[in-house]
Parts: sequence; structure tokens; C-alpha cells
Amino acid sequence: MVSRNVLGEDDIVLDELLSDKDIPDEPPFRAYIEVNVYDKEGHIIQHHRQPMKSLTEYFLALITIPLIGTYQSSSTYQAPSIFTSITGIPGQLSNSSAALIYWNASIQVGSGTQSFSPTLNSLAAPILNGTGAGELQYGTVSVSYTPTTLIFSITVTNSSGGTINVTEIGLLGTIKWIYYSSTYTFLLSYDTFSSAISIPNGALATFQIFITFSG
Repeated sequence: MVSRNVLGEDDIVLDELLSDKDIPDEPPFRAYIEVNVYDKEGHIIQHHRQPMKSLTEYFLALITIPLIGTYQSSSTYQAPSIFTSITGIPGQLSNSSAALIYWNASIQVGSGTQSFSPTLNSLAAPILNGTGAGELQYGTVSVSYTPTTLIFSITVTNSSGGTINVTEIGLLGTIKWIYYSSTYTFLLSYDTFSSAISIPNGALATFQIFITFSG
């Protein structure tokens, strides 16, 4: 049984996240990361929450899909340049019909650190999926939403035989097309933790990323 979530001193007020304090009447954009570590008995042994600030240019490219579409007009099957120049994806998959595009998200954690750049496309030291030394078992990413917020969640289990310290986290996006074989995966966000997330052997941790588009 998992115990009730108890918030610690590291809690943050949402108003302190990315917001529109300097732009009156503009809808705010806010994002944060929340982590809970549970011991073998299901008790919370570490809780952490911090703002997520480091969105990459690939996140911007992905946002162009709902904003401006994936082609220029009903008669021009050519993707807009802002999408193709950032992602490197071909501007045209077919000269006779539109291709159905879809994407899925995943969360990856790592044990390294690196300076943020909008062009980052990988963690410094990704932790692999497995039960060997230094590895974590990744569960399935779940995506839920409210009218204003996207919530990405994953649970990882440590069966490696030793404690694993997580120092970085990234939100990954994979883009695919129906009837087109190529797949592209991009790092949409990259953040380092203000303090390491320590996961003992036999423990599990939940990582959540919240992205809010309006207040």
C-alpha cells in the first residue's frame, strides 16, 4: 500500500513557476517536475518538486503542429520550414496525399549533468532500462490531462542491487507517420535536479511532469 503524499519544505507555489507576471492579461505558461520515492513498504522516503524551465527547440517545433499544421495548404504537401529546419524531418513525404502524423511521449532519467542548450537532444548519462548495475526498470508512461494541464507520469523500480542517484530528467517525444517507416525521437525538455533523487535498491520512484497552458 502506498502511503499518502506528504509535502515537504521544498514545495513550491505554482505562482512561482513560469508565469505571466510581467505581461498583464496574458495566459501563463507553467511547468514543474514532481518526484516521490517509496521504500519497499510503500512509504514515501523522499519528495521533491521544482520548476521545469528548460524546454528545447524541438518542443517549439512540435507545438507548431496544432498551431500551423503540418503542411502549407490543401494543395501544397510541404511542411512549414520552422518544423523541418528544427527537426530535420523531410518537408514532403508524398506529392499526392497528406500523411497522418502522430506522436507519443516518454520520460527518461539520468545520472549525469550538462549545461542546457535549446539544441540538446539527449541526457548527459541516460539510465538504461534493466536490472543490472546502475539500471532502472521503466514502467509505461501515462499521459493524462485537464482542460489546462498535461501530466506525464512514469514509475521506475530499482532492482540493481545498489542505490541509484538520479540527477537529470528529460521529456522525450517520438514522431511517426502512418504508412511511413521512419521514426524520429527528440528531447523536448531537459532539467537537472536541485538535489539528487536517491532510489535505494528495492525501492520505486514516480516522476511526473506537469505542463499548464493557462491559469
